Amino acid sequence: MDLNTIKNKIEGRNAKPLNVVKKYSVILPLVIVDGELHILYEVRSKNLNTQPGEISFPGGKVEEGENYKEAAIRETCEELNICKDDIKVLGELDYIVSPYNFKLHIYCGIIDNVDVNDIRCNKDEVDHIFTVPLNYFLRNNPMEYNIELETVIGEDFPYHLIQNGKEYNWRKGLYPVFFYEYNNYVIWGMTARFTKNFIDILNGEVK
Repeated sequence: MDLNTIKNKIEGRNAKPLNVVKKYSVILPLVIVDGELHILYEVRSKNLNTQPGEISFPGGKVEEGENYKEAAIRETCEELNICKDDIKVLGELDYIVSPYNFKLHIYCGIIDNVDVNDIRCNKDEVDHIFTVPLNYFLRNNPMEYNIELETVIGEDFPYHLIQNGKEYNWRKGLYPVFFYEYNNYVIWGMTARFTKNFIDILNGEVK
């Protein structure tokens, strides 16, 4: 292996996060209700294996051959039973690289030419939808709770190969969890985190 070979392998390469096994993409959908901007949320079907009954944005797994934006639009169309032309993507928000080996991108888009009352969502995936006025989030901060992340090591770990062995000082971290309460709904987890990021961008707190 010579220097030119190494240069050819690295030069112009697009960097990517390590250990990302799955890729997901969602849309934060804006809709107009009675002349006012709202954010649309889904309540996931109770029959789903993953997060049944929880509140989310429309979206899902990125399939082979499509990019994050295409996946977000496709999944939104499938879940809300709307057409691609009804979605106008305004831009991308900040994405998450999870400690659980997946990456999640999010786009802000407006659902146009569709009355929210006429949306008949895919019942296999979505129990129902609801909307929250954008002004509600601009006027109300979420409750925040920080989860402490610790490293859990099995007994078969090769402690003899690292400095200080079992006494090694592993890093710790804090993972913020946000909660918004609106009527009888509790918006939390990544959905709340993305909502807060969107509001922070609108308020100029995040560039």
